[in-house]
Amino acid sequence: MGKIKELFIKYKEIITYIIFGVLTTVVNWVAYTIFVNLFSAFSQRVFIANLLAWIVSVAFAYVTNKLWVFDSKSWKPSLVIKEIIGFVASRGITGVIEIVFVPLLAKTGFDNIFYSIVTKMGLTAKVLFTDGIYSKISLAVIVVILNYVFSKLIVFKKKKPQEKIESKEKEN
Repeated sequence: MGKIKELFIKYKEIITYIIFGVLTTVVNWVAYTIFVNLFSAFSQRVFIANLLAWIVSVAFAYVTNKLWVFDSKSWKPSLVIKEIIGFVASRGITGVIEIVFVPLLAKTGFDNIFYSIVTKMGLTAKVLFTDGIYSKISLAVIVVILNYVFSKLIVFKKKKPQEKIESKEKEN
């Protein structure tokens, strides 16, 4: 049991990122499914649903990443504003990728490949036939990797010991 705990401590950031990344993805997909069905009368329902799901999931991801993944416990307004701006900007980049490519892939028939596989497997759950869901799933892999890199290297970047000293000197 000690070895498992040791591995968890060593890889805590990656493990918690994966856990909360999966939860964020679930939040995104559930919100997407709700919105795409809510706006079923609109021709641009995939775009609208994807945009709204992105907003909901980014808010969820910021809180979980700040508190549990990257252990940024400070609520100092200047730090929070800096984090939110960096987080939203970096998620904006990956959000644009998703917002542009989900409808594009869905329109090209990308999802039809998966629809036929799913129906041949005898699966008929409504969520498996939501417009654009397979495009979202495919792009999620790229988006999750990019989001981790941006969060780790830019948004929640840990200060080096020398930077902490210099920062405290500036405050005094």
